[in-house]
Amino acid sequence: GIPYLGAGVIYPIAPEEITVSPFEIPNHYLRVYGLDVGWNRTAGAWIAIDPDTRIKYLYHTYYVGQREPASHAYGIKAPGDWIPGVIDPAARGRGQADGQQLFDMYYDLGLDLTKADNSVETGIYQVYQQLLSGQLKVFSTCEAFFREFRLYRRDDKGNIIKKDDHLLDALRYVIMSGIDIAMPKPVFTESYESIPQGKSEITGY
Repeated sequence: GIPYLGAGVIYPIAPEEITVSPFEIPNHYLRVYGLDVGWNRTAGAWIAIDPDTRIKYLYHTYYVGQREPASHAYGIKAPGDWIPGVIDPAARGRGQADGQQLFDMYYDLGLDLTKADNSVETGIYQVYQQLLSGQLKVFSTCEAFFREFRLYRRDDKGNIIKKDDHLLDALRYVIMSGIDIAMPKPVFTESYESIPQGKSEITGY
């Protein structure tokens, strides 16, 4: 099984140990986001991956409640509508059938989404190891993330307290399922035809 701590904080790491000052993300860094959807709160966590060091940076978050999917889709596309994402396969607090319907709705609104692996304990362990090893850093501007990070804990029976954890869930999805689909920012020719970074602008491959 996956080891975890008992009651108390889930990620016993001081925020300053994982915090970095914001910097402009180079175009060749790989990007992807995780999405946790719900009526009370819809949250997204965007990471950029340095292809040389494989260090991941949580550089942008989306944290908005009580809006229709069309409004959320506009905000989710803002960091770059070319960025792929992974989403909770069941949609927070809903049945699997409703989750499929919500997935289709966001897909139809133009989001490039893949269903995430929602293995909770395995995902928490993976995120913890990334943070502990210095392979996952967080921009200091991600204030909503740090608010959740400080509160994320288990009760005296070892159960995760399911409150104010939307961004933590979104981060777990992207670490578990988003790394392999992350991509660099496309470059554009004069004809506005997209060519992925690293490919020939003449041949496209």
